[in-house]
Amino acid sequence: MQLDCTVMFSICINKQKQQQNKMSNNKPDVKFIFEITDKVLWNTFKKNEIGDVLLPFVVIRRLDCILEPVNAKVREAYNNFKDKVSEDKLNPILRKAAGGLQFYNTSKHTLESLKENPKTVEIDFNNYLNGFNAEVRDIIDNFQFDKVVARLVKNKLLYQMIDAICKVNLHKDKVDNHNMGYIFEELIRISNEQSNETAGEHFTPRDVIELMIKIVFSTEKDVLTKPGIIRTIYDPTLGTGGMINLAKNYIVDELCRDEKSKPVIRTYGQEINEQSYAIAKSEALITGENADNIRHGNTFTEDRFPDKNFHYMFANPPYGVTWAKDAKFIQNESANPAGRFYAGLPGTSDGQLLFLQHMISKMENEGSKIAVVTNGSPLFTGNAGGGESDIRKWIISNDWLDCIIGLPKDLFYNTGINTYIWFLDNNKPKHRKGKVQLINANVPEDKANGIEGFCRPEKRSLGNKRNKIESFHIAKLVDIYTKFEKGKHCKIYNNDDFGYYQITVEQPEYDAKGKPVIDKKGNTKPDTKKRDKENIPLSEDIELYFQNEVLPHVPDAWIDFDKTRIGYEINFTKYFYEYKGLRSSAEIKAEIEALEFGTNGQKGITELLKELLG
Repeated sequence: MQLDCTVMFSICINKQKQQQNKMSNNKPDVKFIFEITDKVLWNTFKKNEIGDVLLPFVVIRRLDCILEPVNAKVREAYNNFKDKVSEDKLNPILRKAAGGLQFYNTSKHTLESLKENPKTVEIDFNNYLNGFNAEVRDIIDNFQFDKVVARLVKNKLLYQMIDAICKVNLHKDKVDNHNMGYIFEELIRISNEQSNETAGEHFTPRDVIELMIKIVFSTEKDVLTKPGIIRTIYDPTLGTGGMINLAKNYIVDELCRDEKSKPVIRTYGQEINEQSYAIAKSEALITGENADNIRHGNTFTEDRFPDKNFHYMFANPPYGVTWAKDAKFIQNESANPAGRFYAGLPGTSDGQLLFLQHMISKMENEGSKIAVVTNGSPLFTGNAGGGESDIRKWIISNDWLDCIIGLPKDLFYNTGINTYIWFLDNNKPKHRKGKVQLINANVPEDKANGIEGFCRPEKRSLGNKRNKIESFHIAKLVDIYTKFEKGKHCKIYNNDDFGYYQITVEQPEYDAKGKPVIDKKGNTKPDTKKRDKENIPLSEDIELYFQNEVLPHVPDAWIDFDKTRIGYEINFTKYFYEYKGLRSSAEIKAEIEALEFGTNGQKGITELLKELLG
């Protein structure tokens, strides 16, 4: 069994190597990931644990390389001032000694010097880690690095791991900040793909992120290439930071690559999971971003950016996750007209619409765009007058909803359900004002029947991820979005088309003699058992609809107007439903006659007969 696992792991690693060899030549080489895995880790750590080891070690190695030229000055300053000033005053002195870097290390050790004394490597390594400033130590703690080190020590691998990581040259003259971002992103991608069965909830597939980014920025180039532009990108459910980092890279590397004037892009995010936060903050630190813009905490109860607005926002909130433990805080804020959740509250079993309201509260007055992934629930859950419906009404009535794309199934690692991307814009161009575009991308490629579709099967399944949106699929979807024309996969509706009146239809209660029961006020008493509700489009006259559609079937009915409510829902499936008529009996008969008898033939005949009989 051990041999089988080892062989399977080696095959997985070799496949990853082959994929890596296909990477573009202008991106840095990350083969060290596989070399360290092969030579040091493979027999002790499972493949879904490799990232837990390599991610913090790559961070430490990068910091170690950057600090090498300033270590002597930092230690001199530390020895001169450690007993003379308080810790809060010592920190800026040491940062200045480090040349203005956000981090420093006061230990006498470096990763290289740790190799000089193999017998004391564990003690020296702990001394080295404790020499980092508080912000770096916080990252290391959130990585739960002590558990990793303990396992390395137990298996007598700590020295080998330090020796292996020292062979990776991450000095700035070798790997600049931009390429360091690529290395870190690639390491995150590989780690998540190898651990998708257990950690997929913290990872959004790259193809989905690419689609979100390219739709959002498809109309932004003219703005972003103006001189002196500063733009912010934010994710309130940050995970490991993939969305904001890939969005920034897309602007710099593709959208504005050949432009003389490039914008300044600043990234922000908040994450509740400790390890995911550590990864995201590490990337900001080692690539020269402002690591303080990556913050830990519960976005609902502890908004770490309370007075901040952002130009672009991306998120993939958890689906169907309860917010019951935060209910008191959220309910209190929902009572405040200036609060984030004043538009309404969804059921406590699902917080997706809370995240959407939070993001809307962060929109810049001058214009912001939002892309957020949801399942189907936020589209239609809830009755008229309920929290979910009121939130949809608030969003659509304010003309913020720009587009929704229905995604193919089986794109995500941890779910196979239908998913959608909402695109919001509080500064729509004139031709999109008052309208919502719906795009149906839930069309798999079917070459046998000539269907191009918008996805194709993965070469191998990764958890629930069995399909992939290729770049040419994304290009087609961006083209559909920007053309803004009705078609087979694109519908365009007015905002009010999603709204409806929900009326309550009453019928009289009859006594034993068959006469309507009259209450004390002289009114006909309704029979609660026959009470019904009807949804009438906002574009129609209620009484005319009632006269034409209800009274012919129940002539004694009436409307209780006091119970009338306005609701909003987006019945995505209905808008793209295509009626397929039953096949003719002659066609089915011919197919039956063509079948060969036997087990398979009998099964085929049974199915066809069921279809014939309806």
